[in-house]
Amino acid sequence: MSLITSVQHLSRGAFERARHEVGLVVALFVIASGLLGFGYIAEEVVEGDTTAFDRHVLVLFRHASDLSIPIGPAWLQEMARDVTSLGSYAVLGLMVLLVLGYIVMLGKRGAAVFMLTSVLGGQVLSTVLKVLFERPRPDLVPHATRVFTASFPSAHAMLSAVTYLTLGALLTRVVPSHTVKVYVMSTAAFLTLIVGVSRVYLGVHWPTDVLAGWCVGSAWAVLCWAVALKLQRAGAVEKPIETSDPS
Repeated sequence: MSLITSVQHLSRGAFERARHEVGLVVALFVIASGLLGFGYIAEEVVEGDTTAFDRHVLVLFRHASDLSIPIGPAWLQEMARDVTSLGSYAVLGLMVLLVLGYIVMLGKRGAAVFMLTSVLGGQVLSTVLKVLFERPRPDLVPHATRVFTASFPSAHAMLSAVTYLTLGALLTRVVPSHTVKVYVMSTAAFLTLIVGVSRVYLGVHWPTDVLAGWCVGSAWAVLCWAVALKLQRAGAVEKPIETSDPS
């Protein structure tokens, strides 16, 4: 091996280590921000300080003359029901199974097991938080879809963040193109956003329920990504496919 080749290998290795360290620092910042955001919102909700904000935002999605009618045409309300189903247990479960199948076909069984564990862990966390806070559902407007659990935090918002962002983060580790990585994560964030908004539009969640769900769900997803990165570097999870498309 020539001196130039050796230097190139060393430089590449140093760059990769620096990139990983920066990524972990950013991940820790996002996790801390998400947890602090959730803690702040939870404290305000428990103390009743979010009532005015919640009611004001919820009313913005309703006709001023009749709060039982959401704004927009009838088809928009039907579309909101379709969108909100993207955060349901059935759709998220199917999404996880389909992506699991794809990752297993790539021969990355370790990543598949870790992904399943991450999503199921988020589900458990969501259930525990709902039982802990037991916040009643909004009573200001009629519910446009059926609900069965407590209100805080929004399970649809939280599990959408947990599932889509976790799947997105792990998928970026098995796709070669940087452009595809950006597309995958943008799609995951977009799906998480519209599911949360649909819950407020349909009148089944207070806005702070959704905000709290986004905070803790995002923190969990990034935590899973950081752990996956550590396990990958330790050889416990398969390495990602090397990026071949600089675009």
